[in-house]
Amino acid sequence: MRSIVLGVLLLCLSSSGIAYESPIKSDSPRDYMVKKGDTLWEISNRFLKSPWLWPEIWHANPQIHNPHLIFPGDLVSLVYIDGRPRLTIVRRGESGRTIKLSPKVRTLPAAAAIPAIPLSAIDAFLKSSRVFTSKRALDGAPYIFASRQERIITGAGDKVYVRGQVGSLDKNLDILRTGDVLKDPDSGEVLGIIGRQVADASLQKVDNGIASLNIQTSQQEVRPGDKVVPADTFSLQTTFFPRAPDAQVEGKIVFVVDGVKKVGQFNSVIINRGIREGLRQGDILNAYKNLKVKDQISGEMVNLPPERVGMIMIYRPFEKVSYGIVLTAYEEIGVGDTLKSP
Repeated sequence: MRSIVLGVLLLCLSSSGIAYESPIKSDSPRDYMVKKGDTLWEISNRFLKSPWLWPEIWHANPQIHNPHLIFPGDLVSLVYIDGRPRLTIVRRGESGRTIKLSPKVRTLPAAAAIPAIPLSAIDAFLKSSRVFTSKRALDGAPYIFASRQERIITGAGDKVYVRGQVGSLDKNLDILRTGDVLKDPDSGEVLGIIGRQVADASLQKVDNGIASLNIQTSQQEVRPGDKVVPADTFSLQTTFFPRAPDAQVEGKIVFVVDGVKKVGQFNSVIINRGIREGLRQGDILNAYKNLKVKDQISGEMVNLPPERVGMIMIYRPFEKVSYGIVLTAYEEIGVGDTLKSP
């Protein structure tokens, strides 16, 4: 639907005599050979003034199996169809060798496709942090109260014991520690509570209201009071195209990772908008700095016009908040900076 609307708009602009502004950079290459380690965002940025417009000008070659996936060795070219710029794969690479597609279709495993963003930048954060809708949801989870080794602090290979609502525990479990409470800076609404993962474990048995767990791996020491919840089954989608949200979204950064006050490229942030506002993986938001300075003449405090300081892509939306990665940062980004649809 978005592509149809864009096409109608361009047609109207053309017929009305208004100049069509190409989304292609003036110094864009004619073609680009995809390399191992590339990301879709980087390739988009080579061709486009606004990289999130990639879905609008992408032309899927019907001769290619999974034509929306891009692999190392593929040749991405800028072509013109009906006078409009389009990006497409003209040749598919395999094992470092370029192969002409016609007349057969090449099939490559989706796992080999390049990701939209550098996954290494967010992988550790995804594994170590989850957001629960309310403090009650985490407080009411079963808790660790003792260990087989009778130590206060335990780790990988140890056995621990759990009390609480143990009848609902799954085979695979995460051990979490209660973290920061996230609040909306404007309304004061509690948006969620962070659960920081300290270990993962497997359920051995439940006997007389006590669950026995074996700790498989640990990122930190496990302590009495840590919560036990079903293992996180979230799977990061890697083949999405970065794009503008379907509806206009405005929000703010409410939290940055690891207690850092200022963040830059490829750092993660949490924003006060989520699934209920329609956000999805791949949605792009511009970040703006709002500064208040003193007028040295009048002595008044004056709000300066907001200045764009970077761009953030949503990679995991929850109900009321979302994790986002900073894709570009023109200056430091921090808590309280505003976000808007591009």
